[in-house]
Amino acid sequence: MTDFYQSQRAMRQMRHQAMQRGVVAILDVGSSKIACLILRFDGTGRLSDDNSIGSLAGQSGFRVIGAATTRSRGVNFGEVTAMQETERAIRTALQAAQKMAEIRVDHVIACFSGANPRSYGLNAQIELEGQVVDENEISRVLAACDVPEYGAGREVLHAQPVNFALDHRSGLADPRGQLGQSLSVDMHMLTVDADAIQNLAYCIKRCDLELAGIASSSYVTGVSSLVEDEQELGSACIDLGGGSTGISIFMKKHMIYADSVRMGGDHITADISKGLGVPMANAERIKTFYGGVHATGMDDREMIDIGGDTGDWEHDRRTVSRAELIGIMRPRVEEILEEVRARLDAAGFEHLPSQQIVLTGGGSQIQGLDSLASRILGQQVRQGRPLRVHGLPQAATGPGFAGAVGLCLFAANPQDEWWDFEIPVDRYPARSFKRAVKWFRDNW
Repeated sequence: MTDFYQSQRAMRQMRHQAMQRGVVAILDVGSSKIACLILRFDGTGRLSDDNSIGSLAGQSGFRVIGAATTRSRGVNFGEVTAMQETERAIRTALQAAQKMAEIRVDHVIACFSGANPRSYGLNAQIELEGQVVDENEISRVLAACDVPEYGAGREVLHAQPVNFALDHRSGLADPRGQLGQSLSVDMHMLTVDADAIQNLAYCIKRCDLELAGIASSSYVTGVSSLVEDEQELGSACIDLGGGSTGISIFMKKHMIYADSVRMGGDHITADISKGLGVPMANAERIKTFYGGVHATGMDDREMIDIGGDTGDWEHDRRTVSRAELIGIMRPRVEEILEEVRARLDAAGFEHLPSQQIVLTGGGSQIQGLDSLASRILGQQVRQGRPLRVHGLPQAATGPGFAGAVGLCLFAANPQDEWWDFEIPVDRYPARSFKRAVKWFRDNW
């Protein structure tokens, strides 16, 4: 834990350096595509006027000056599995984005999905003896949190204070400068498989880049796709990626739970490929142009050319009805949504005031998905598009770019994490263990 605490602090330093230089690359490493954006900052360092704990900038202070995507290689379930292939894909995207921006970039901030995320809710309380709350007290109360035994081979990816209480006043975003007798904090901690972070960091290093920050895709897609009210009142963001589906729950503008399902759009494409006996590239095209999850009477009559280039004329001119295609796609989509439902139930999502669900990610564009999702998830469901950020090309404004756009916002003004405070190194006990869910049900 101490090593990771130090390496996170080192990355935060690196981010400050990148800000001073004025440019940083954003890298969304997914299973189906790798997106690279290059941001130029206006040189103000901290990009928000208020430096309250956890504040997220709107989009002041930066603009996108380069953008590129490339087909992902060597990434499965959101995790790097073939180092050299991923390295080549990252280089391709980065070089194209640098060419567009006409600038060379040394620092990169990356996000990834998968890696078996687990959420924990931690809390602690300290006595203040009536003095004013300052940075030291914040450090003391964070240090007093009992970090659970989260297992070997795991790393803490995020550890964010999400709620402070001073005496009996809860819901404080930033207690600094206030007086009280006792200060307590609720913190959300997210752990992932250490290998996933190490492999990605190694890939980035091999591309001669400095890693200036790393984030969970589930977190950054929520940041870019949920509007302010949704982040405040309790909403879930479902990010349907290629290799995995990310889930994040936000409340009071903070992520309080994250998870992922090891299935996504690529699995739907694979089902079409098997069902129709066509290559994956053809299956992807058929899914994109004709796919859906609700069959009507007309779909029996609408015939789709499967196409092919085997040279066997009979084989290559086959057709299939749209209803058959929907019959192949729907079971897998239902399976993904049922799994999401189970994770939301486990998180105690029904206890939140708003319960809005927002679908985003490339896979969320399947026709009819929102109405099927609201039947299975039983809530208000809407399709999400990422916030507009300055300079983003039109091609990069769809739901497939929610992660990259969220990462821009995260880069511009990250929420405060545990390692932003001077916490004594000897404060890493491993005692109590509380699941995040029970915690926010009891405390909010």
